[in-house]
Order: sequence, then structure tokens, then C-alpha cells
Amino acid sequence: MHRRNLLTAVLAGAGGLIAAAGGARSAQAKPAAAPDKAKVVYHLTDLDKVAFVLGNIRNHYDGAGGPDKVTIALVVHGPALKAFQTAQASPDLARHVGEFAKTGLALTACGNTMKAQKITLADLLPGFVKADEGGVVRIAELQAQGYVYLRP
Repeated sequence: MHRRNLLTAVLAGAGGLIAAAGGARSAQAKPAAAPDKAKVVYHLTDLDKVAFVLGNIRNHYDGAGGPDKVTIALVVHGPALKAFQTAQASPDLARHVGEFAKTGLALTACGNTMKAQKITLADLLPGFVKADEGGVVRIAELQAQGYVYLRP
């Protein structure tokens, strides 16, 4: 075999390998199938942001296509928890929270805040569960489970 023929054969073989590798890479570069349901945790601490965050949650459900398309958790601690006490909640807030609870919104109250404010689950609007280990710990657990963290 002549050098020229040998060089041509080597280059042709290398070109074939590169083309095959590129095809395999293209197949791998395709995005994975989207998960069936997005998961989001909203973090609420500020009393003056309660209505704003509930509006964000409503808009999130609407924008995502409804509660069957997204799982949303709301973790409340600090001053914001006062807004969710049955005795202090406005009728409008109570109605919104009740509607959200029916759609599957996971409502979590920080156990440390509850202790500091001397309240129990019975004092909160229906649907809340207590995070005994604390609100921020619960948020971290949800993030470890793949929840996207939002703090408006």
C-alpha cells in the first residue's frame, strides 16, 4: 500500500468514527423528558407579604395549568404566621387558604414560631401541619426532594 492510500484510509476511518461519535452525542444531548409534575416551595416570613405570596401561588397554579401540573408547598414562620391564626385571619384570607387546601397546597407552620407565639395547630386555619423541627429545616428537606425554592 502506498503512503497516500494508507493516509486516505486512516483519514476515512477517523472521519467515520467522528461522525458516529457525533451521532451518539446528538442522541445524548436531547433533553430528558420533563417530569410529570413540578414541585415548588414558597417561603413566607413577612406579615406584609401574605396577600402577595398567596397571589403568587394562585398565579403559579394558573400559569402551570392547575394543581394537577404542579405541587406547591407553603412554609410559614415568623411574623407571617399571625395572619393564619383563625382569630386574626380575614374572611378573604380564610377563604383563599381553604380553597388552596382543597387543591392540594401543603400548608406548613414552623414549630419554633408556634412555640414562640404560644399557638397550636387548633389556633391556625384548617389544613396546616406543624414542622416540629422548624420551618427552615422543612424547607431544606423539600429542596432535597427536588422542590424549587421561592421566597417572594
